[in-house]
Amino acid sequence: MQAPRREEDKASNAVGSPCILGIDLGTTSVKAVLMEETRQGPAVIASCTEATGAAIESHDISGPKRDEQDVRRIVAALDACLGKLPPQSLQRVNRIGISGQMHGVVFWKTSRGCKWVERDRRWRFEPDAVSPLVTWQDGRCSSHFLSSLPKPRSHLNVATGYGCATIYWYLANNPDFLKPYDAAGTVHDYVVTMLCGQEKPRMTTQNAASWGYFSTTSRSWNTDILRESGFPICLLPEVVQPGDIAGRTAYAWHGVPKGTEVGAALGDFQCSVRSCMTQDTDAVLNIGTSAQLTVAMPSEFRPGDTPDPNSPVSYYPYFDNRYLVVAASLNGGNAVATFVDMLLRWMADLGIQGSEPEIYQRMIKAALAQAETGLCISPTIFGERHSPERLASATGIATSNLSLGHVVRALCRGVVQNLQAMLSSDRLKQAGVQRILAGGSGICKNEVLRQEVEKAYPFPVVYGKDVDAAMGAALALRQKK
Repeated sequence: MQAPRREEDKASNAVGSPCILGIDLGTTSVKAVLMEETRQGPAVIASCTEATGAAIESHDISGPKRDEQDVRRIVAALDACLGKLPPQSLQRVNRIGISGQMHGVVFWKTSRGCKWVERDRRWRFEPDAVSPLVTWQDGRCSSHFLSSLPKPRSHLNVATGYGCATIYWYLANNPDFLKPYDAAGTVHDYVVTMLCGQEKPRMTTQNAASWGYFSTTSRSWNTDILRESGFPICLLPEVVQPGDIAGRTAYAWHGVPKGTEVGAALGDFQCSVRSCMTQDTDAVLNIGTSAQLTVAMPSEFRPGDTPDPNSPVSYYPYFDNRYLVVAASLNGGNAVATFVDMLLRWMADLGIQGSEPEIYQRMIKAALAQAETGLCISPTIFGERHSPERLASATGIATSNLSLGHVVRALCRGVVQNLQAMLSSDRLKQAGVQRILAGGSGICKNEVLRQEVEKAYPFPVVYGKDVDAAMGAALALRQKK
């Protein structure tokens, strides 16, 4: 398991002032930050990151790709994070903001969603009658299956991995699975609901839009369409605005005072953008497990209620009734990680031992020595939401470009060019973009990706801004009066 990371601002002179706890439940890790007001503005005084190790291995290799996670492990990683934050600072928390991986769905029984226990003089909750989390990466809903679903009244398409699509899949393929449950939400909706001792979740428009069958124009579910097709309407959460308070903590959770305000769960993407975007002329590029490029739309912009299934960009609800235009690629750091895993498997087949960090370091070094290549790699091994059947490919293969350096350079270039094809430089210019704020674990540790971004986009690229969903969740609650 990844070692937890802790950061403290020893220069903070606001000892005793109220803190906001920001949490992000990511795809592979959980992060918690403590933010307080200083004379210079909001500052993170402590943070901790913990890998979840929550992936559930699928043994059905012949069927469609499943991607599920153990909610108990996610909550355990969250407990581990909070257990490493300063207890005296946790006691000063007066608000909690939570974000998490969008689109996915978890089910629970309202009367038995969790059990509260006290250990080491700290209260925490343990998931009880809870299903696995079906994540945004789940691939069970094929194009054929999605085409059989009713058309949504929304500007957003419905794709595999979306909450409503997953529920439809269970209705068609395993209806008994749904019978024990009477509530559903994203995993961060679940955590907020348990913290507040509530039965039904209150879901923000950000998460509702990511589930499908939600109109951001009317801020309501397509209940008429869903009900007519036999969809269990009872599983749909109540929808509220981003920044609204969902409730108050039912226990003194990890020393956070009982009765502390908890914000309704937010989208991790919107919170990542909120953490670093300071001007409307900023574009934000994040390359982590997946990859996203986004810019804020004008305040008067409103999308329609008809989805364009072929559009490579989407419009996500942001804050203050605004929207982001987003190129959200399913292929980012995960494409590079898949290549590393392939190399390790090949080495194992040849009887050669190697470690992931060593292989990664060596292949980046090889690519840095190979500035150009005629090899072209389309890295869409995970498909794209607007083109789910699309596969990865390589062209321009020659005996002169088969070295590791050529291949890794072409792979990293392909990740960036795939994003550029979705949201071009010309479109960014039309939106008035003056600089790109880049972040995410994939780009921060990969100098080759950084070089390719700077080649692809004719704007200054700033790497100093941290793209941090946990910080964005805290900042979103800071604005709430």
